[in-house]
Amino acid sequence: MKKVGIVMGSDSDLPVVQKAIDTLKDLEIPYEVHVYSAHRTPEQAGEFARTARENGFGVLIGAAGMAAHLAGAIAANTTLPVIGIPCKGSVLDGIDALLSTVQMPSGIPVATVAINGAANAALLAAEILAVEDLTLAQKLAALRRKGAEKVLAKDAALAEQLHQ
Repeated sequence: MKKVGIVMGSDSDLPVVQKAIDTLKDLEIPYEVHVYSAHRTPEQAGEFARTARENGFGVLIGAAGMAAHLAGAIAANTTLPVIGIPCKGSVLDGIDALLSTVQMPSGIPVATVAINGAANAALLAAEILAVEDLTLAQKLAALRRKGAEKVLAKDAALAEQLHQ
């Protein structure tokens, strides 16, 4: 199975990224996590992206706040799918990161999830990998069924509580 590469702009993004890590672990998807900055370590970030395919990666995730250029810088250096996680910052509550991540120029796409949406980034990465992996596709279908069952159980509990 191909790996998922997760790159954070700062180790302060780890509490957000941890949800992606946990989701990938639950789905038994191999991954690597690195800290590279689009601005402070552009050579290392670019090299990671340029060599990702040959190093066994199938999808890359870039998590960054504020100017949030990391996912775009990664996408500029690979043709692998790149998913951006805009991280909430202290000034504009992540709106700045969201706009920086989603407003990529034509020709350099970055799929973007919600602010701090690391779990969905991991699930989207899994769905991309599942195009070629039936076992993973079945795990994702089971996860969806489990989510539906939880909602229906809550609905039944609420109906019982309100109709006594």
